[in-house]
Amino acid sequence: MSDHRTRFLQLALHAEALRFGEFTLKSGRTSPYFFNAGRFDSGQALATLAACYADAIEAAGAQFDLLFGPAYKGIPLAAALACEYARRGRDLPLAFNRKEAKTHGEGGTLIGAPLAGRRVLIVDDVITAGTAIREALALIRDGGGTPAAIAIALDRQERVSEQDDRSAAQTVAAEQQVPVIAIATLSDLLAFAGETTTLAGERDRLLAYRARYGSRVSS
Repeated sequence: MSDHRTRFLQLALHAEALRFGEFTLKSGRTSPYFFNAGRFDSGQALATLAACYADAIEAAGAQFDLLFGPAYKGIPLAAALACEYARRGRDLPLAFNRKEAKTHGEGGTLIGAPLAGRRVLIVDDVITAGTAIREALALIRDGGGTPAAIAIALDRQERVSEQDDRSAAQTVAAEQQVPVIAIATLSDLLAFAGETTTLAGERDRLLAYRARYGSRVSS
């Protein structure tokens, strides 16, 4: 497993962004693990997370000119990543959106750098149903930008439904013709659990969950 995946999973455990137990998801499925990027709630945690994003994006070879954070969790993630790139010597423009358009002041839905003519990297935590990402893609295209890639923290690699064996990330990537880059996946988590003594007891439950709900389409 590459270093950014290991560092991310270690960070997620330390920050309790990744927890194990019994969790009911929006889909109604009962999951043996839960990921909440909102628990990366300190400057150091966000800085370490941003470095993991940057390494994953670099490994994927994505080409982009601007960072975009979908409201709400994507906003601090994109901002932290912009700071990480600045630390590495690349000063990137940053934009994000409001959930509701502002009718006074500068108005509108978009905030930050203009999108027109730029290749845009979307930064978010996960893709669940894909609704927020599709809205972001529409905003970017309407603003004259070109979606270059979508970077997420964790890909759960779950199939969308009993009728669709693709994961939500695969579905969005295929529909929108935009690649999805994940720092880590469920497969990485399984490998990590197999190498980490304290998580050895969780691996069988993770395997059973993947067998029942995992995507059956290779990425």
